[in-house]
Amino acid sequence: MSYSTILSRFNIDALNEMQHEMLAAVQKPNDVVLISPTGSGKTIGFLLPVLQLLSPDKSGVQVLILVPSRELAIQLEQVFKQMGTPHKVNSCYGGHSVRIEQNNFQQLPAVLAGTPGRVAHHLRRKNLVLEDVSTVILDEFDKSLELGFTSEIEYVLKQCKGVKKRILTSATPIKEIPAFVGINNPIELNFSTRQLTSNSELVMKSVNVTGGDKLHALMLLLGHIDAQSTLVFCNHRDAVTRISQQLKLNGFEHGFYHGGLEQIDREKTLMKFRNGSIKILITTDLASRGLDIPGIEAVVHYQLPATKDVMIHRNGRTARMHAGGTAYFLLDSDDFLPDFISTVPDDEKLPEKLTLPKPGEWKTLYIGAGKKDKINKMDIVGMMLRNGQLQKEELGRIEVLDHSAYVAVKRDKINNTLKLIKEERIKKKRVKIEISN
Repeated sequence: MSYSTILSRFNIDALNEMQHEMLAAVQKPNDVVLISPTGSGKTIGFLLPVLQLLSPDKSGVQVLILVPSRELAIQLEQVFKQMGTPHKVNSCYGGHSVRIEQNNFQQLPAVLAGTPGRVAHHLRRKNLVLEDVSTVILDEFDKSLELGFTSEIEYVLKQCKGVKKRILTSATPIKEIPAFVGINNPIELNFSTRQLTSNSELVMKSVNVTGGDKLHALMLLLGHIDAQSTLVFCNHRDAVTRISQQLKLNGFEHGFYHGGLEQIDREKTLMKFRNGSIKILITTDLASRGLDIPGIEAVVHYQLPATKDVMIHRNGRTARMHAGGTAYFLLDSDDFLPDFISTVPDDEKLPEKLTLPKPGEWKTLYIGAGKKDKINKMDIVGMMLRNGQLQKEELGRIEVLDHSAYVAVKRDKINNTLKLIKEERIKKKRVKIEISN
């Protein structure tokens, strides 16, 4: 399968400079260290060349990808599947059914993406053997260190006896790579400076809060920009919860996201944000990196970033792949722009009157069956177009999980569609179908 065929599946016309250099670097015998900002295409950058390292004749795990978050493990599995190769891929992570993962390992995947803790769990339970791993990828390694996964990563790597290549990726430079990683004579590709200095599409603005009500100022701002696809960043979970409660009271459609939520709630919120059912996401820095959230038009720093790296990751969610974007800094009387912001943001004036943003053009249907029930996207598309009487343009993004699926439908069509398909069967099975709350 050619690279161009794979890229066409992602609607990518050509590789960027970083991806070209990764293709060349991975083909050499050296280990590779890639420093490149969020949104620069790192996932495609390391998955494409890794295809050349996979052998169809081997039956065990050949490529192990360790990641700091559940969402990134899921994303890597989805991206690799979308590439359309003949190689099996699985993901494993906390919050996902251990039994499902054990069943997946009855036939080991060629590529396994997982969080260090869950991979270590399977190794200790003898559910998983990594003796055949020849390539180890530590994706978002700086975040893994920051989150305290050092001991789990060290344990997992010790079980990988036959590693020939190590690829380490990070959004920001790492001061010191621990010896247990085993990086040897690496090729270092540092795109952090090049990417950041060339990104002129990001506009930064400051909003001075008058009257001492920062939350009211946030609502004025969201109404003012008509809540394009917007991430509102907070430093703490309780701030996310407090803001979400007030937005709900004031009629703002939105979602909220942080590490204290159940995994299925996190996944459901991200799916609704990706498919346009919600346009505002209140979040901690958990959403600042490693997530597949395309088309972010605005980032709001409700609470200021503590470090330059945090700011880079937050701002990196917008103005991606040559698209424009705006970062807003909300400043009350006690706030001052951090010293690491070298460019003085433009002042943004808020309106006096609060207006609600227009709701998203999509809403989400929940279907109570998924991959493990032998249901795929085409089954859902056929039912929605044929029995739901939708046109193709009225059907949006579809995401199929193990035992459920989420389907974006045009907001003005969803109630009628639900009436038409509520009693339908998929693969001769009656399943629960309802509007997702």
